[in-house]
Amino acid sequence: MQIYKIYPVGFAANSYILTADNKTCVVIDPAQPRILAECADRGLTPRYALLTHCHYDHIGGCGALFGAGCRILCGEDEKELVYGEDNRAVFHGIVIPHFDIYKTLADGEEICLCGITFKTVATPGHTRGGVCYVAERTVFSGDTLFRRSVGRTDFSTGSYPELVRSVRKLYALPGDYAVCPGHDEDTTLEAERRFNPYVKE
Repeated sequence: MQIYKIYPVGFAANSYILTADNKTCVVIDPAQPRILAECADRGLTPRYALLTHCHYDHIGGCGALFGAGCRILCGEDEKELVYGEDNRAVFHGIVIPHFDIYKTLADGEEICLCGITFKTVATPGHTRGGVCYVAERTVFSGDTLFRRSVGRTDFSTGSYPELVRSVRKLYALPGDYAVCPGHDEDTTLEAERRFNPYVKE
């Protein structure tokens, strides 16, 4: 599995392009429309996009991908929030181009996309329906867990106690994992277990 990390230009989230065959790919959190071009620049066709949650800084590129035939998936409790009040675009006057959710994923559900197996981990707290995805020994943590930090919980469906439980749920994964967060730099699960000041193991 090859992972390409795409940093945002301006305000948006990190996006991740994953491929197993160097032909097709899965995008995690397509934050900006240019993600479609980033896939093309690598000779990849985006077949699926996985959303960790619905905030506009993570889904701004969904319209472009959807228009190119990409199927978009999210956690089962997040679908209703994509165009709901909890999407901060509502308060910033930003219009998210329309896209449909192809499928929702339940806690613990595994799915194979483009030759890569993903396990969904429900991690409410930043939003009610937020999820993380585990592929091989990598956790794509969205806005649940960051390097030495955690996601904010002051949005309409956020909950700090739930976020703490969700982070501890990630800590309980056996062994070490790379952690690819929605913002800032990558880390490891073991480093966060030891050094994250917000949630202790």
